[in-house]
Amino acid sequence: MTVVRSLVLFALAALAEIGGAWLIWQGVREHRGLLWIGAGVAALGLYGFVATVQPDANFGRILAAYGGVFVAGSLAWGMLVDGFRPDRWDYAGAGICLVGVAVIMYGPRG
Repeated sequence: MTVVRSLVLFALAALAEIGGAWLIWQGVREHRGLLWIGAGVAALGLYGFVATVQPDANFGRILAAYGGVFVAGSLAWGMLVDGFRPDRWDYAGAGICLVGVAVIMYGPRG
């Protein structure tokens, strides 16, 4: 159950951080305005809180593992929201990152 909770929290964190950054991008680069930027800032703030409820108590481990989730999640966001089409190297890199997440977070520890 702890692994499932952790995976759900990583997904929520990715949604908040990637979505927040995208909203700010839209507000600034696509000239959608301050409301979009403000929503992005709020989403990024939410991301900071989601990370604190991960079952593991080690900040460095959580953020290191989240880096791999962020890589894969960013590619997925680009596909779903912006029409980005990753190539095989994008998929391979994201897969390597997710294996790294599994090793960092769920590897056996003594």
